[in-house]
Amino acid sequence: MTSSALSPYALIVNEPNEAAWAVGGVFEPSAVPVGRPGAQEAPGRLNIFVLFTSAPATLAALKQAGCLAAELGGRIILVALHTAPYPLPLTAPPVAMDWNERRLRVIAGQSRVETIVHICLCRDERQTLENLLPPCSLVLVGGRKRWWPTRERRWARVLRRQGHEVILIETE
Repeated sequence: MTSSALSPYALIVNEPNEAAWAVGGVFEPSAVPVGRPGAQEAPGRLNIFVLFTSAPATLAALKQAGCLAAELGGRIILVALHTAPYPLPLTAPPVAMDWNERRLRVIAGQSRVETIVHICLCRDERQTLENLLPPCSLVLVGGRKRWWPTRERRWARVLRRQGHEVILIETE
């Protein structure tokens, strides 16, 4: 399925049985990503993935990703996963997509390098991330510093097991 100007949604490749839908947006001149973010670019371009967790933690991760991207000539891909409950179809999310897009556009606007926002509506976050991220990706995850295991630490552990390079940015 290809995206059109009328429909901002595009099916993520390799997702079985409509498991995830995505809407992508680029906040500097470039093509809107369909499928895996960064797949259309030349293989030499560094993509730094930032997982959206919360606004303050994601801003901290974006700041670090911006420094890395500026130094290494890469770009940032902000990935926001939104789980839809099974009674609802993926084409009708429980939260208005316009609100999510505006919120993420403001967050992405804080970055000083090219930033692409990729919003994924999914049933299984782990499976969606596995299908979305290219092998050996650089992923930044922001989270609050806690002594107990947090969701962000679990994400970092899962992504490391899948073979990705993960940087956990903990804020106070």
